[in-house]
Amino acid sequence: MTPEDAFFTLHSGLDREGPGTRESLDWAMAAAEVARDARVLDAGCGPGADIEGLLEAVPEGQVVAMDLHQPYIDRLASRHAVDARVLAIPGDMADPEGVFDLIWSAGSLYFLGVTEGLQAWRPHLKEGGRVAFSQLAWAVDNPSPEARSFWQSYPAMTDRDGVLQQVAAAGYRVIASRWLPEAGWDAYLQPLAARIEALRSEAEPALQLALDEEEKEVLLRHAHGGDYGYLQVVCEPL
Repeated sequence: MTPEDAFFTLHSGLDREGPGTRESLDWAMAAAEVARDARVLDAGCGPGADIEGLLEAVPEGQVVAMDLHQPYIDRLASRHAVDARVLAIPGDMADPEGVFDLIWSAGSLYFLGVTEGLQAWRPHLKEGGRVAFSQLAWAVDNPSPEARSFWQSYPAMTDRDGVLQQVAAAGYRVIASRWLPEAGWDAYLQPLAARIEALRSEAEPALQLALDEEEKEVLLRHAHGGDYGYLQVVCEPL
């Protein structure tokens, strides 16, 4: 089993790939003032935890779900096969086809960089279009050594002011921002912890390593969760 296989074995069947809830989605949709007939891109949609909420926000519009992982797209296409408002397509979220009234990114800008991702998306926004995203950031000036050690794999991690500066550097104006409530972390980490426990007894070595790494994130949140969080931002090009 490869590390990639181990990762997707662990995450198979989980409803979401990162922190968030329906409330956090609804907050962003309200701040972005999304029209009922808007065309929305769910960039890096994962297994599609936010699709139903997006459809309710744009009942007369369209939701385009995009992810590089084909099994996620296949699962979404099957689940929404009878709903013409949903288009699930594999692809690079940095270069989607077409233009959108809103681009929704639940944690996926992590892979592109805030400034780089927003700049890449600018040509894909309609006139008056907006971006709503969540981004991992430090919530305190002096994070614990444990938190710093865990997140050293993400050297670009900055604080709230740093994220907002990255938005400005991309040529965008911030409309609204807030920290994701703790319920969003619970919605992600509690099912993940249960999945780790279910797989632990019969896991082969490669999967055991993946379980160990993911369990570190669960334990870190319990011990030092106040040090970091997801910053939700709604913004628009200047």
